[in-house]
Amino acid sequence: MAALETIRNIGPAFGASLRAAGILDAETLRAIGADDAYARLLENGARPHFISYYVLHMALQGRPWNDCKGTEKDALRAQFDALKTRYCDTGHSELEKILNQIGVVPKQKSRPRDADGP
Repeated sequence: MAALETIRNIGPAFGASLRAAGILDAETLRAIGADDAYARLLENGARPHFISYYVLHMALQGRPWNDCKGTEKDALRAQFDALKTRYCDTGHSELEKILNQIGVVPKQKSRPRDADGP
């Protein structure tokens, strides 16, 4: 079995995260594909990050990590958002999940003004 790091774009840290999620070698990663692998990362507690998601896709295609552009990147973003909603929005209402998916975030509380300042 080949080490995960034999796949282009997968370094020691990413390899360790994949192994912690139960993906132990390059053959397993290739067999399950990027989406299932990323879902396992999220299930294992990894914080969602779009760059790591598309890097994984590029890695399995043998392409440079930054080769993803345009409509391909837009399509991957939609897939990433769906995975993130499915695995990271547990405990939220359906409305909160939809708002998160479209990028609406809760408004930050404003800081109180100083008596002397604006």
